[in-house]
This record gives sequence, C-alpha cells and structure tokens, in this order.
Amino acid sequence: MIAVAMLALAVAGGLHLILVLLFGGLMVLAWKLEGTRWQLSERAGLVIVVLSIPLFFLDWQFQKALGEPAGRLGVNALAHLIAFLSAIKLLQVKSDRDWVFLYLISFFEVLLAAGLSFSPAFLGTLSLYLLCALSTVIAFEIRKATRSVKLVETRLLVPPDSSIFKRLARRRGKTHVEANRLPLTALMLLCFIFVLALPLFLVAPRAGSAMISRGGAGLNSFIGFSENVALGDIGILKHNDQIVMRVRLEDAEPGHVQGLRWRGVALDEFTGRSWRKSVEAKVTETRQNERGSFRIGATELPHRLITQTVFLEPIDTAVLFVAPRPVLIQGDFPFVRVDAEGSVQFRPHEADRLIYRALSDRTEPEPQILREDRQQYPTSFARYLELPERLDPRIANLARVIVLNAQAHNRYDAALAIEAQLRNNYGYSLDRKATGEDPLSDFLFNVREGHCEYFSTAMAVLLRTVGVASRVVNGFLPGEYNEAADAYTVRQSDAHSWVEVYFPETGSWVTFDPTPPAGRGVPVRSGMAAWLGKHAEALELIWFQYVVGYDQQEQRSLATSLHNRLFQYQHSLSETLDTMKKTSFASWQRPLAAVAVLVLLFLLTTLGYRLRRLGWRGLRMSPKEAESALSPVEFYRRLTRLLAERGISRSLDQTPLEFAAQTGMEVPLRITHAYHRVRYGAQSLSLQESREIDSWLTEMEKEWEA
Repeated sequence: MIAVAMLALAVAGGLHLILVLLFGGLMVLAWKLEGTRWQLSERAGLVIVVLSIPLFFLDWQFQKALGEPAGRLGVNALAHLIAFLSAIKLLQVKSDRDWVFLYLISFFEVLLAAGLSFSPAFLGTLSLYLLCALSTVIAFEIRKATRSVKLVETRLLVPPDSSIFKRLARRRGKTHVEANRLPLTALMLLCFIFVLALPLFLVAPRAGSAMISRGGAGLNSFIGFSENVALGDIGILKHNDQIVMRVRLEDAEPGHVQGLRWRGVALDEFTGRSWRKSVEAKVTETRQNERGSFRIGATELPHRLITQTVFLEPIDTAVLFVAPRPVLIQGDFPFVRVDAEGSVQFRPHEADRLIYRALSDRTEPEPQILREDRQQYPTSFARYLELPERLDPRIANLARVIVLNAQAHNRYDAALAIEAQLRNNYGYSLDRKATGEDPLSDFLFNVREGHCEYFSTAMAVLLRTVGVASRVVNGFLPGEYNEAADAYTVRQSDAHSWVEVYFPETGSWVTFDPTPPAGRGVPVRSGMAAWLGKHAEALELIWFQYVVGYDQQEQRSLATSLHNRLFQYQHSLSETLDTMKKTSFASWQRPLAAVAVLVLLFLLTTLGYRLRRLGWRGLRMSPKEAESALSPVEFYRRLTRLLAERGISRSLDQTPLEFAAQTGMEVPLRITHAYHRVRYGAQSLSLQESREIDSWLTEMEKEWEA
C-alpha cells in the first residue's frame, strides 16, 4: 500500500526518479529489518524527525534558487517531507498506531498526486492503491482479532481431530489464519464499489466546470496565434510534436472531411516582415452564455453542419480552434469573444484543459457562382487590399504575369492561378532560408523554398496586387486520425497557414491553400508501438471526456445517446413482433413443438436429479426444505429437536461434543462429529454421508414415534 502510494506520487511528477529508487531500496531494507533488534526505537525516530526539520527549509530555498515555479515550491517540499516521514516510520519499531499513521501518510500521497496530475496513469495507480488499501485494512483487522483468541480456546469450538485444529497445532501455538483469498476478496469489493459508484457519478448534478484538469506545464511561447506574428514563426511550431488538442467529429459525411482544417486566428495587415491585426480587426464582440451555448453565426443549411468535440490542451493563447465558419459553440464558459475576422477566443489557459463542442458550416459557394461575382468591394474591406509601403515591384509584375498566362478574367480564376503557380513551382522546406530586409522577395525570387507561412503570405500579397481582397489564417491541419479513439490527434507539427479570399456577392470567405502537398500531408504511424500508442491515447481521451471533463453538457449528451439507442431497440422489437404477427401460425408450429420438447426434457432431468439426491421423501419437500435437508447444520438442529422431544436438552455451558457424549448414544455422537467437521473444520460432507445422516435421523424418528 505504501509502495503504490509512492508510485502514484512519482508518476504524477512529485518525486524525482533518484528519490523514488532510494525509497524503494529503503523499503526493501525495512522489510529485512522488521522484527529485528536493528530497528529504530520510537524515541530515536522522533529525534531524527525533529532534527531534520531545518533541512526542509533548506530544500525549499534550494528549489527556489533553481527557478522552480512558485506554485511548485510548496508541493515539492511537501512531497519530500512525506517521503522522509514514511522512511523513518518504516525503519522504526511499529505499533498499531504507527501502521495507521503510515496508512494515512500513503493516503495523503495519493491526494497530492491527484493535485499534480489527473491523468489515466493516475487512474491506474489509484485503482492499484485502492486494491492494496482494501487488502491491507482487512488483513490489519484480522491480525488484531486473532491476538485475542488463544489456542486453548479453540478446543471449545473445533474437535481435536479436525484438520483446522491440526494446522493450528503445527503453528507451535500461534494463531494462523489463511488469507490466500484476501486479494480476490479485495478485488471483488473494489469492483462492487465501482459498480455502485458509477451510476451515482453519471447522474449526479454537476456544479463545476469542464476546465478542471491540470495538465502540468502548458504550451508556453505558443507563437503564431497572437495579434502580431513574424514571418517564419509558424515554422518554429512545426519542429515540435507536442499534442495541442484532440478533435472528434460526430456524424460527418466523407465529403465534409476533405480539406478539413482547424481555424485559429486571421490576420489582415502585412508590414513586409510580419502579419498583424489592424485596428478594425481587433474589435471583438462578447457573446453571452445561453444555456451553455454561444451563437457565433448563422446558416441556411443546418443539415450540412459538422459537429466537433475539441479537447484542447493547456496553452497560453485565448484562441478556440474550430473548423471554418463556426455557427455555434457549446461549452462551460462564462463568455466567448469573436473578433472582426471571425476568430473565437476565450482566455489563455496555461494550466487547464478546455473541452467544448463546435458546429461549423464548411459549405462554400459553387465555383460557377464565384466566377460570376463582379460586385465591388465595400469601403470597409479596403484593408484587405493594402500593401506594405516598400513592396518589391517585381511581386506585382509576377502577379500580373501569372493572371495573364492563366487567362483569368475573374477573382476566382485569378486565385486558382496564383495558388497553382506557388504549389507547383516552389519547394517545401521547414528551414528558414528566406532572410534579409524583404524575406518575401527572397522567397519568391531567390531561395524559392519555404514552409506554409511563406506560401500563404506570397499568395495573399500577390492577390492584393491584382485587386483581390485576401487575408492569412493560422491554424492546424486535421492531424493524425486515431481509429481506436475515433478522433484526430493534432500536434504542434500540424500547425499550418493558408489564405481566405473574399467574394462580396455571396458575402463569403473562400479557402485557398498554395502550400505544396509535401507541407500538407500528415505522417501516419505504423507498427506495434504505434498501435499501443493509439490505444493509450484513446484511453486518455475517454478519461478526459467522461471523468475529468464530465459536466452537465456531457450528461445531456450521454442521456440523449442512451435514449436514441433505447428507441432503436424498441423500434426493432416492434418490427420483429409485427413480422411475427403477419406470419401464419403454421410456420411456428414446428419451432414451438421443439421448444416444448426441450422444456419437457429439462423437467424430467431435474426430477431425476432431485430423486437421486433426496429420494422419494425429498420429492414432497418444498425447495427451501430440500435445501435445508442437505445442510449438515440443519441435520444437527433436527437432532437437537428430536433429543429435546425425548427430554434430553443441552445446557448453556456444554459444547456440542460434551452434550453428544452425555446422551450415551452412538448416532448423536456421529452426527455431532460430522457437524463439527463442516461447521468449524472447513470441510464438506459427501453425498453418501448426507444420505447416511438422513437415514439415521429417519430411523430415530420412526423408533421414537413407535
């Protein structure tokens, strides 16, 4: 129990690996020294604890000097103190209260581990701890109880020739209780507790938030999703495989999944070296909570919506990532903000995971409709056409050449031509090769290689030079699909940048992605390690959704799912019954006859088995009487009842064997010995012995009735 509690604390990150190994070695030493003269006395243990208190103050100062976060200083010092107290208690001579103290310390270790990490790994150590704790408490109580029972006293309960008495004698006077089934008993109790607690957990009202999981250190310096992003920042993110979020799609049609992206932040102003939000784009509108929902937009085709459940890791950005054109956000938030570029934000959450559901309309107007769009841009959209003051004139010339060569006569075809030119004639590389005062010109005319951010910037600027309104969007590719979890795992390496082009007639922003296929692919893991990793991620996702983030929204979702399944089962059953009614009875005669024959065979088999075990007399008994007749304890009661009718009663100070010997009859003595073997000797009677006892009692009843 103590070892598993320390393991839980280590898995949660509360103890360094070296300290864990030292404590493990000390536990082995304490096991070897238990009951020897080399154990510390209680006084020596107390003196060591008192003298070592200043060391923990020095430990606190040492961690502070190392630069540990303020919130971790107290946690680390407390973990070290608990480990030290446990070590001293293990090495000293222990009474019952010392063992109880150790059990309490282990419980506080588990509580501390829960505060550090509420992950599936903690669930595993907690389950193992509960199993060990149940076994320990049961064994502790058994051991306390056996101290009050002496070997001499057992002679009053168990006959000297019984097997249990012989085992007790072999222990040289020490009371011995077999505990081979103790772990199994504890496991059954644990399962029983889980079965009772699970319904309460699922239906209990939720007053808390889904943002309760501490995920350790958040993703700090999460560049690329702020109001000012330097050209090349997204490439820094793509060198890291740390998980950003997991996304599960619900009832998504295959066509909707193609080209899927998770939209983050849109930027409208390019300075030549970076993208930033203009003053107009920074304007946000706060959406209030409407029964756990926030209306973001509207749609004319509600059946085309895709629903995403997002499990966002702790990060230091306020952006909520969703599929483009969100219509509704559902989550346990007090508010959300929507800026002028359609980005959804809450607040930075460096220490909390967020769980929310989003509905997005990813439908775009048909290409023919977009090609016919000749409407002028509104005055407010002039910022999407602005260019840096010192833009290289070669960029505008390049855009005109691309459009003329493609014979593009509308905005849509111009966007397609520039997208194809960049995608097919430039190379993809994560290296930051474009440098200098004008990195965009260096990319277009010199190095001709870069990552997604250079391609999206080039396309947006080229479009603006030919009068097409555009902006850059930073977000993520869909990520790797995990079949075990039925969700997408999105990592920092999936960070991506693309372009949105505005078409005023339909009032829609249409997505274009000029990045070559090499920069848009998602690596697929394979092999046994990948298989195990995916199932571990699936378990973690289930843990976060139905334990950590289980709130009123999840309760409603689960209740709806159960209701739908029950309705489906009811509908299927109704259809089956209707089919049976429409079918003629003749077609059911043969199956019914077969069932009747099987029932008759079962009844005859049961009757024969009962006749063999109980005889003709047993057939007249009720099931309860038949069960009692097979019980040796009931045989003994039947014996004492017969003897009492003859005036032979057992006094309170007599043992069963003394009472049987007093009768002077052989049959009561035999039955009493059989009673003791079963009642106290952990043995069972054979079928033959049960029949003999029943025949003896029947003869006694006939004799005394005569």
